[in-house]
Amino acid sequence: MPDSVSLIMRKGKCSKNGNHTVFLQYCYTSTKRVVLSTGIAIPAVFWDKATGKILPYLPARYGPAETLQHTIDYQRGKAEKLIRYAISRHLHCPMEFLKRNFRLPDRWALDQLEGENNDLSVFYQMDRYLDDKKGMVHPATLTVIKTVKKHLLSFQTYIGYTLTFDSFDAVFYEQFVRYLTYEIPVMRRAAVIKGLRVNTVGKTIKQLKTFLKDRISKKIIPAIDLGCLRGMEEDVEGVYLDWKELSAIYHLDLSGDPGLVKYRDLFIVGCLTGLRFSDYSTLGRHQLKDGMLHVRQRKTGATVVVPLREDARRILVDTWGMRLPRISMVNFNYYIKTVVRLAGIDEPVRITHKRGNKLIEETRPKYGWVSSHTARRSFCTNEYLAGTPTDLIMAISGHKTEKAFRKYIKADRVLKASMIRALWDTQPGL
Repeated sequence: MPDSVSLIMRKGKCSKNGNHTVFLQYCYTSTKRVVLSTGIAIPAVFWDKATGKILPYLPARYGPAETLQHTIDYQRGKAEKLIRYAISRHLHCPMEFLKRNFRLPDRWALDQLEGENNDLSVFYQMDRYLDDKKGMVHPATLTVIKTVKKHLLSFQTYIGYTLTFDSFDAVFYEQFVRYLTYEIPVMRRAAVIKGLRVNTVGKTIKQLKTFLKDRISKKIIPAIDLGCLRGMEEDVEGVYLDWKELSAIYHLDLSGDPGLVKYRDLFIVGCLTGLRFSDYSTLGRHQLKDGMLHVRQRKTGATVVVPLREDARRILVDTWGMRLPRISMVNFNYYIKTVVRLAGIDEPVRITHKRGNKLIEETRPKYGWVSSHTARRSFCTNEYLAGTPTDLIMAISGHKTEKAFRKYIKADRVLKASMIRALWDTQPGL
């Protein structure tokens, strides 16, 4: 029969203890065959070559004969099932299909197995996933997915074996998180450091989990227990600039270095509108209506209406004619630090973050912590300190929940402490 699989013991090939392994043999042609180990080895004298059976009087120290025979028969049936499927689908080589898929766990359905038109390698499927998402998600999300793929490829090289969809279990999670936390090389301009921050690791795990859920929902791969892929997050410490500091930046004389003007102006616009960099760096004339900015946020797709302060209007309309220069985030984050330094905002600031279970402390001049995101954080914090109702601030910033909004408030504890102190001042002392 074309799908027939025989059970054999190879002559002369035995282990040091004298046991012979039972093999499955499938002959595709007279010259092509595949031999697969069943993983069961016994002395040859207890094997019936004619019937392909283990003799019932196999000594107990080798295992129960009936149980071992059941295992062998099950593997033989599985092999024949794979071969019949390959032949019915007119696959080019049933032998190759059998070799590729025989070791897969039984939870894989036949139509999910790897064939000529169904590449089940993790990275091929990630490429397909990226193709599926193009035009459906923000380009920044595609960049994150590509970064996840890059991290997985780096991890695969580190561990020295090929990742498959069966690799994603609790052991993988622990090894991958440890690698991302302590070992992965990361380029920081001219220097290479090792390890990512907690939130970056958490974002990687989250996107990996989303990718796996997508492949499962489309029945490309069988269901996987993803409960072990736990997310992780820590509150991000960051600086904000108060009104006095923003005023110093706004009025900074940059006549000696006019190339920095565009970075300063763009930053001030972000601080006065609360928009994300991807939104405030691409403002155009069509978005200004009746003295308000109508912006469809790139990240969420939601539309926000932002009233323009006079200082922001002066920069956007009078200086740039609603045609702000296009600047990459990388260049912006580099040069805005120079602008803030020239404004004299250089007091030392210590910020802590976790790496694994370690608390890392780093002190820099305040300008060294400033980035594109500082603008949005400064807007939210300054409005909050000024007493603007939270729901009104969120209507402009576009935050959907107060929990997400409060992550941006970097003076909440200071404000509450000041309020308590003011109350104490009205109370009698000892």
